[in-house]
This record gives sequence, C-alpha cells and structure tokens, in this order.
Amino acid sequence: MSKPDAFSAISDPNRRYLLEELRRTPRTVNELAEGLPISRPAVSQHLKALLDSDLVKVTAKGTKRIYSINAQGFNKLNLWLDQFWA
Repeated sequence: MSKPDAFSAISDPNRRYLLEELRRTPRTVNELAEGLPISRPAVSQHLKALLDSDLVKVTAKGTKRIYSINAQGFNKLNLWLDQFWA
C-alpha cells in the first residue's frame, strides 16, 4: 500500500489549519483541538493523514504526544513545485 499523497492531505481546510498552527509551535492534540469546531478524535484522524503523508512528525514526551512540522516532507513538495518555475 502506498503512502497518501501530500497534496490530497493538504486539500482539507482543517488539515491546513493544523499545519499553520504547527508551523508556529509544536502542540498536542488537545491544544490543536481547542481552535477547531471538530472533535478531538477528528483532529487525531486529520493528524494521522498528515503523519502518513510525511508532513507532520510526532514525538513522545512522557505521556504526551507532541506534533510538529516535518520539514523533509515539505521539501519533497517544494522540489516538485519548483520544477515548474525552473
């Protein structure tokens, strides 16, 4: 089974919101859910899609899972987009 496409992952407005928030600072699911009109489980599902497409990474800190931007995943998107401007 192949990884989800990053462009599909960012097509959802809730996921773009999550990425914008994570761009500012790493956060937990609960912190991210505070700014969205969707449930915490829905936020977790969106984060899973972003994780599966390599746009987000997660680290364990005690009992917390801290989500942050995965720059390498965005580098792949940038490389693909840059070919149109070269």
